[in-house]
Amino acid sequence: MCHAIIFTSSCPITWTEDCIDKRFIRMNERIRAREIRVIDDEGQQIGIMPPFEALKKAREKNLDLVEISPTANPPVCRIMDYGKFLYQQEKKEREAKKHQKTITVKEVKFRINVDEHDYQTKKNHVLRFLDEGDKVKATIFFRGREMTRTGLGREILERLIKDVDQKGIVEFRPRQEGNTLHLILAPKKDVAQKPQQKAAPPPVQPPMQRVNQA
Repeated sequence: MCHAIIFTSSCPITWTEDCIDKRFIRMNERIRAREIRVIDDEGQQIGIMPPFEALKKAREKNLDLVEISPTANPPVCRIMDYGKFLYQQEKKEREAKKHQKTITVKEVKFRINVDEHDYQTKKNHVLRFLDEGDKVKATIFFRGREMTRTGLGREILERLIKDVDQKGIVEFRPRQEGNTLHLILAPKKDVAQKPQQKAAPPPVQPPMQRVNQA
């Protein structure tokens, strides 16, 4: 997040390259200010000067002059390799996407007359989904006269909440919409526990030798 930059005689310039908005960047001959404050390619402030003079310094190093803070007075520009900067930014974005996990919502459906074996099977599905980092929507669909027995559906979902308490948290309590009752479970952040290391076996003591006394 970019912060406002205040320039004083005793305050150094603080700036991060992440603050550059590539959509509105001005560089080299496109910089129109009468005077600019210039930072060199090593991050050192080298003073206030006309853009053409700063661009000359940048060209001497085969670099670009990039406006990094257009709202400052005067605007701040930096001498830099802009092509290299764009490449590094795109590389960071690609790396960030690799580590992003897409959280999906998996649905598990129950019936109010579910038998114990079927319940355990579906509960295990819920636990597996939570272990994989996904959210789970547990749904009960009431048909016909089953609408008069919605309490049984709530009992099933409340039981499920208790049975998966170690792996999941309730994001939305059971709620009814029409002839459907559902809840949303989310994985706990500490589900993925590191395996405990086995204690090292105690060192083996060498056998004691008998010493013959003269």
